[in-house]
Amino acid sequence: MSTFAIKSRPVFITVFLIIMSLVIAGAVWIGIRLVFPDKVAGLAGVRPSNLGVHSGQLLPCSNTPNCVSSQSQDAEHSIEPLTYKSTPKEALATLKSVIKSQPRTKIIAETQNYIYAEFSSAIMGFVDDVEFSLDEGAGVINVRSGSRLGESDLGVNRQRIENIRSILSNARF
Repeated sequence: MSTFAIKSRPVFITVFLIIMSLVIAGAVWIGIRLVFPDKVAGLAGVRPSNLGVHSGQLLPCSNTPNCVSSQSQDAEHSIEPLTYKSTPKEALATLKSVIKSQPRTKIIAETQNYIYAEFSSAIMGFVDDVEFSLDEGAGVINVRSGSRLGESDLGVNRQRIENIRSILSNARF
């Protein structure tokens, strides 16, 4: 009967190699995103075709926690609309200026009472769809900010709207 020994790598070397592979892949991905920020689709997803105002309402948030809407009734997705003291036309012009001042943001569509913009994350290229709808009767601008992909957004959409609200309040909106 012969016995033979199987030589194997220690576990820590295997774990180290896996971690290093992930680090290298991540560094390559970040490098590509930095060199070609508009050329790599990355994790942008597909632009939704059902956005906009329908019967006075923005698209409801899905069941995932990566969306906020001022027209949502549940606590997880609900956020206050933006309020303004200027004329509706001035309010939308100021809002548009604030949106344009945000990094990695592109206004996709606008009318006299609606703005739709895409906000992209810096490194991975995730895209969030953000809508603003003027409700002159209520004196507010309803908002919806939702991620295209994934389930969690780590609070990014809520923070974005609160940041915009803060900028607008300092601008005597």
